[in-house]
Amino acid sequence: MKVRTPAVAGMFYPGEPYHLEQLLERFLLETETVAEGSPYAIVAPHAGYVYSGAVAGAAYATLPADFDGTLVVVGPSHGGYPTCTSSIPWETPLGIVDVDAAFVTALGIPTNESSMRDEHALEVQMPFIKYRCPRAQVAPVMMGLQDLGSAEALGERIGRAIDETGRDVRLIASSDFSHYVPDRLARSQDLYAIEALTDLDLELFYKRIAERHVSACGYGPIAVACTAAEGLGAQHARLLRYATSGDVTGDKSSVVGYAALAVV
Repeated sequence: MKVRTPAVAGMFYPGEPYHLEQLLERFLLETETVAEGSPYAIVAPHAGYVYSGAVAGAAYATLPADFDGTLVVVGPSHGGYPTCTSSIPWETPLGIVDVDAAFVTALGIPTNESSMRDEHALEVQMPFIKYRCPRAQVAPVMMGLQDLGSAEALGERIGRAIDETGRDVRLIASSDFSHYVPDRLARSQDLYAIEALTDLDLELFYKRIAERHVSACGYGPIAVACTAAEGLGAQHARLLRYATSGDVTGDKSSVVGYAALAVV
């Protein structure tokens, strides 16, 4: 069976199963944030777990552990590839995450396994998924163009695939926020942009990102998830946790920002 093998295990997260499982358990148990019911979508970071794992845990803790539907995971293309999907299972140190092949087909976007091969933004979500929702299937989507029009179109395409397949779907947007700016600036501009998502105002979200030059790498996937979630009935996005790499390293001069959100 052809599978997508891990590219960043042992670098972004532990490659040894027992160590990885212990770390994920700690991240999920440490969270103090609870969404208002099961969210339609979450936003989680994709940096190394030592930096962003606790923030991602706050997002994943809001998903029901017994969820057995389809998780549409949308992340940015760091390699500059066009929007594509994957139709093969994804291997993690904790086991295989199965792909919902019928849903992937219903999406109607190209599959490109070679483009997915080294993309960490999707991969780092898979161990969290395998640990938190072991019975779920996934539909991985790597997003190329991230303008608002492209994001809304992709979100609507996901909505049509949900209608066509009748799947129980939740969405995961993979994104870090500000990159390599002082801690105080990262917090100010990231939280300013995130505030626009309170009522899912994507035009304001994009406006604020441009206005403050917020270097979030997955603003498009966030907009995709919000668009699709709104089609399912979502009305708000709630910030669950925010942190920067400086909280771990102690170096506040140049940080990366991480946020966990629940779209409810």
